[in-house]
Amino acid sequence: LHRGTQRARTTCRYPLKLLVLCRFLLCGWVLGSELTFELPDNAKQCFYEDIIIGTKCTLEFQVVTGGHYDVDCRLEDPDGTTLYKEMKKQYDSFTFTAAKNGTYKFCFSNEFSTFTHKTVYFDFQVGDDPPLFPNENRVTALTQMESACVSIHEALKSVIDYQTHFRLREAQGRSRAEDLNTRVAFWSIGEAVILLVVSISQVVLLRSFFSDKKTTMTRVGS
Repeated sequence: LHRGTQRARTTCRYPLKLLVLCRFLLCGWVLGSELTFELPDNAKQCFYEDIIIGTKCTLEFQVVTGGHYDVDCRLEDPDGTTLYKEMKKQYDSFTFTAAKNGTYKFCFSNEFSTFTHKTVYFDFQVGDDPPLFPNENRVTALTQMESACVSIHEALKSVIDYQTHFRLREAQGRSRAEDLNTRVAFWSIGEAVILLVVSISQVVLLRSFFSDKKTTMTRVGS
């Protein structure tokens, strides 16, 4: 997705700051890309990837921070036909098989938000993982060591996926906690100001009750 990222930077209307995670795994014809980026308000960010016909692909995304944790997502084939479109989604996953050779485009839009920035994570997998051993698909059975290596390899991939999702949940929970802490702080300051105003008002009112008032004597002449 390296070429697609460069093209996305030049076509986006707003400069975007890449955050947290940017990992690229290249294994032969297999491409897996994970990216977390900041999506400003009223902005749209697109990514491009060249895919060969018959290749199985999976797009997974999640809004980590910002607003109501929702974003618009759209996936198009080389002819501009919409393969996937969702509005105001927090997270989703979509799997498809490329029916044509060419450049596929998927975009994330925050144009419906007027002042809230979003942090979006996506994982775009193109193709299947290659076999751990070149002769894994042979007719003869794998040795005990090879079978153990394959099992460990699969377990490690699952661990990586779990770690990624737990990091996203931790970041999302931390963002919500910080937002709640900010609201509580402002509410506490407001209550303190109101209490101070009420106290001063009570003191002034009580002093007005005990203050001496000048009386005016009027003599009525006969």
